Amino acid sequence: MPRYAMVIDQSRCIGCMACVVACKRENDVPPENYRTRVLEIVQGTYPTLTTEMRSELCNHCDNAPCVSICPTGASHHEEDGTVQIDRKKCVGCKACITSCPYNVRYINEEHGYADKCSFCQHRLREGKKPACVATCVGGSRIFGDLDDPESEVSKILRRVGHRVLKKEVGTGPNIYYINQYPKRA
Repeated sequence: MPRYAMVIDQSRCIGCMACVVACKRENDVPPENYRTRVLEIVQGTYPTLTTEMRSELCNHCDNAPCVSICPTGASHHEEDGTVQIDRKKCVGCKACITSCPYNVRYINEEHGYADKCSFCQHRLREGKKPACVATCVGGSRIFGDLDDPESEVSKILRRVGHRVLKKEVGTGPNIYYINQYPKRA
């Protein structure tokens, strides 16, 4: 069984938002919500400003607080390591939303359940990549199996220094960032 992860090469993201559009279309995400987003983070003072384009989505954490806090078991780990939501079990209590340190969940108001990135689980079952990966024109998003030493994500993570968001919270995220641009000291 694979253990899925995503590597995001920040030096290749051009901020075109094709990933966001592909995700919304593929997963029928309501207009007011997002399963993935691209943040434009500006730092410094004029004239020495820097801008970081950073894609964010569910981190499919190994120690996911959304799973442990869910009172119905709707939020759960699949065998492939991903964190999924069983919509039939979700009561919309929002406990998972408040527990997520990455702020990547929302309530689908029309249907009353929590929602988030699923790594396009339905596409994975068909042998396809997540829609955001398939559409990324810059090749910034790389997806694969961490347990396969020959997968592209495994090779990249062995070769290139990487970071995860909010490492200090101890959730064991499975979204890895490489080539932070602009580089920080």
